Amino acid sequence: MLSRVAPWLASRRDVPDPAGFSVRTLDGQDTEALTLLAQQDRVANVFILAHLRAAGTAAPTSGGAGIIGVFDDGILVGACWAGANLVPVQLDPALAGAVAAAANRSGRRYASAFGPAQAVLALYAGLMDLGHRAHEVREDQPLMVIDGAPGVEPDPRLGLGRLSDFDRILPACAAMFEEEVGYSPFLGGREFYSRRVEGLIRQGHSLVHLNESHEVVFKAELGAVTEDVTQVQGVWMNPLYRGQGLSAGYMAAVVKEAQKVAPVTSLYVNGFNLRARSMYERVGFRQVGTFATVLF
Repeated sequence: MLSRVAPWLASRRDVPDPAGFSVRTLDGQDTEALTLLAQQDRVANVFILAHLRAAGTAAPTSGGAGIIGVFDDGILVGACWAGANLVPVQLDPALAGAVAAAANRSGRRYASAFGPAQAVLALYAGLMDLGHRAHEVREDQPLMVIDGAPGVEPDPRLGLGRLSDFDRILPACAAMFEEEVGYSPFLGGREFYSRRVEGLIRQGHSLVHLNESHEVVFKAELGAVTEDVTQVQGVWMNPLYRGQGLSAGYMAAVVKEAQKVAPVTSLYVNGFNLRARSMYERVGFRQVGTFATVLF
């Protein structure tokens, strides 16, 4: 049997041989092992930790999403969420091909793969060998965090989204989604995406400023939340208000709200978006890693 030293540790020098590992879908008995694995990097793995916090189990969901686990002599050494998206968890790139094969066998269609860049790109390479092709690959997305006071004054107009404003917030969320990925989230129907936005509002994870005419000026969401880390997603400024220097104040206010939930606030941003990266740095975010996203 190959070394049982976990692949994220500096002491591991060998390159794993995929033939020495086993792959299967996790069940409830794997919950503790998956939690410990994900806690090795609470920022990068906030998505799966938030899922475990909400579901309480590593078992497949009622909707058919599951978590693929990679085992070395019975020890969980890597994993990957396989639902609407693929999200690797402490996955050594050398083992990504085996995970890609398992994901392919499920017959599910995946909208994207996102997470730590090396693992995501290796996963995509494995999927390409099986005939999957992306319409876009974003291989350089700085993963950024802030764990102290924002460096600029928070804009006091930002507040929690309310269900009474759902009909205003939903179109702004859809506009952000379409700008980001290039197609409408309503393709195939409005129900799923609408429920997602409504759920964020109900949880107090929708942050928004509506002006006197009840138009959304700025919005963002706490897309993944644990007791340690929140991950900000869906940052969007109404095009009518862009270029006025407002974003930093709004983002500082997002940080203040997020820090009421968890001490560390994170996000990832496209590497080519220099203006956004500069704004986040001005607020006080610093880079701690690199994500990648593959859009299918």
